[in-house]
Amino acid sequence: MVKKIILALLLCQVSFSQQILDLKDRASLIEKIQKDRLENLLPKLMSKNGIDMWIIITREYNEDPVIKTLLPPTWLNARRRTILVFTYNEKSKTTESVAISRYNFGNNIKSIWDKEKTPNQLVALKEYIESVNPKNIGLNYSKNFALVDGISKSDYELFYDSMTNEIKNKVVSAEKLGIQWIETRTELEKKVYKDLVKITQNIINEAFSNKVIKPGLTTTDDVVWWMREKVLELKLKTWFHPTVDVQRNEKSDLYAFDGKSKYDIIQPGDLVHCDFGISYLTLNTDCQQIAYVLKDDENKAPNFLVNALKDANKLQDILTGEFELNKTGNEILSNSLKIAKQSGLDPQIYTHPLGTFGHSAGTTIGMWDSQNGVPIKGDVSMNYDTVYAIELNNKSFIKEWNKEVRIMLEEAGLFEENGFRYINGRQTEILLIKPFK
Repeated sequence: MVKKIILALLLCQVSFSQQILDLKDRASLIEKIQKDRLENLLPKLMSKNGIDMWIIITREYNEDPVIKTLLPPTWLNARRRTILVFTYNEKSKTTESVAISRYNFGNNIKSIWDKEKTPNQLVALKEYIESVNPKNIGLNYSKNFALVDGISKSDYELFYDSMTNEIKNKVVSAEKLGIQWIETRTELEKKVYKDLVKITQNIINEAFSNKVIKPGLTTTDDVVWWMREKVLELKLKTWFHPTVDVQRNEKSDLYAFDGKSKYDIIQPGDLVHCDFGISYLTLNTDCQQIAYVLKDDENKAPNFLVNALKDANKLQDILTGEFELNKTGNEILSNSLKIAKQSGLDPQIYTHPLGTFGHSAGTTIGMWDSQNGVPIKGDVSMNYDTVYAIELNNKSFIKEWNKEVRIMLEEAGLFEENGFRYINGRQTEILLIKPFK
């Protein structure tokens, strides 16, 4: 009982220096980001994909995923039936954004629907389409990509039943446009992302310290819930429940994936690993780092673990060195695994796009159970100004433990015209947790 009370008190002693915007300032910044994307990014993407008009039809509590990238910061959901229409003007190279809805869609998209004049919302949409006369009309439906398959069956049927044959014949899938809209980061978002990653790394640094972990007392599950509470304390959110696990001398490398390790007491000599991410300013992070619990006679991590981390960093370099415009995820995966194995590594790569969604739109570079390539999602071409969770592991045989250890890492990285870079660095040294005195 005494140990439990001590642990509870220790877990409450937290500090954090990272400045996080209050809700009002966040709303202002989000609105600014959205306005920039609508005015400067969307016209380029519509032109690139040959889409004249993009229509999003959604309803409250059944939102199209793309709405998450546009939702006014003072709204928590769409209202009633919301219809957004984006029209590309080839002459001016601009996009007109309007709502055919009962309300303005925040401050960035004004409603042009006069319900008293035209009571039927879909008739109002039809009349607007006819007034613009686009060459084609993109709707969000897709067989293979959930994030751009947002139009519901009933809304799709309602749209078709309300349109002329001429309009129906112009309808195409907005799949590629939707993917690129979700995956592409603007210069402003890149700056924001650096703060997000820094906050994430700071939380991990605090979690993997004696402020939180008292070897011999603290369980891996205690650290998980400390992270959840910390996120809540900072008025942030997490898009998935964190995990914390251990690898140690007497356990196999798969113990980290065993349910028992999720509730184990952290001991001196353990290699501790976390998987953690936050949601902030409409973006997400996804980070995995490792720490070593020092024994009484140690002041640094054993060389065999230091070298294992170096091998995992080498695998990261091999992977990101293969990033290239228009290369598919499957090509990158195949080349990276081949080079890594020729270099004597024992790799697994399962890197994914990161952005408005944790598992976001864009090309997939392997899955832990798909090391020969990922059909369809891995065939998407890589584009500039896209963010990825560089997620992977490398197995190293540890002679001192007579077993293999998996060094599992994940860091947010940006691919742009100048090449690849980590948004806020990456882990190249093992975090150290001191013994509990």
